[in-house]
Amino acid sequence: MQRFKKRQIEIPAEGAAMLTDAIGRIAQPSRRAFLQRSLTLGGLTLLTGCAPDNQESIDAALTGISRFNDRVQGLLFDPNRLAPTYPDSMIAQPFPFNAYYGEEEIREIDGDSWRLELSGMIADRKPWTLTQLRALPQQSQVTRHICVEGWSAIGKWGGVPFSHFLRHVGADLSAKYVGFKCADDYFTSIDMATALHPQTLMALSYNDQTLPPRYGFPMKLRMPTKLGYKNPKHIQAIFVTNTYPGGYWEDQGYNWFGGS
Repeated sequence: MQRFKKRQIEIPAEGAAMLTDAIGRIAQPSRRAFLQRSLTLGGLTLLTGCAPDNQESIDAALTGISRFNDRVQGLLFDPNRLAPTYPDSMIAQPFPFNAYYGEEEIREIDGDSWRLELSGMIADRKPWTLTQLRALPQQSQVTRHICVEGWSAIGKWGGVPFSHFLRHVGADLSAKYVGFKCADDYFTSIDMATALHPQTLMALSYNDQTLPPRYGFPMKLRMPTKLGYKNPKHIQAIFVTNTYPGGYWEDQGYNWFGGS
């Protein structure tokens, strides 16, 4: 097989953003197929100078472009711009289940013994019970969930505005990241601007009923400004940090910012 020499070619900002956006919106198996087609056409080689048989250089190039796209999305994100809302008549029946595992593996969590653990750059780190969270101010929203796999669905979520909670516990709002660890071994993280967005919700209910296990009982984070994989379910720990935390899918090549 012919090897290509590595070349340093400057990537136009528009092209880099478009390429990364396309890659970031494709599910992981498809992403590899997309990458293979790009190599067949010489696309990635022309953009980065990577040898098509050097997986390490390919992954490094993709990561670099993805991090660049994260920064661009962060700069373009408007913390005051609201995602569209919809009437109850447009709520999906039923709202789809989605996770990295099948429905037969949905986690069953005891709400009475569940505690939300806090750590990192937070002044008041005492654990929270479900009863305590329900006593905080609540709001609801009917918004569209957009999945990276290409489907979307409208649902009604209710719970605590995350910005209110972060201020209530004395989180450092100048920190870069908020991370989440979940009872189903999922984990992800978001930027602080999204955490403080008025529609970012600590969801405790779905369609005016207690949040069912299939949607993340006892609590999930609902963000209509992010793609579905950024909305963690069964949350059991929240931390605030300036150290990049990554995420379950993000560490496998998905775009970190994940804006919808």
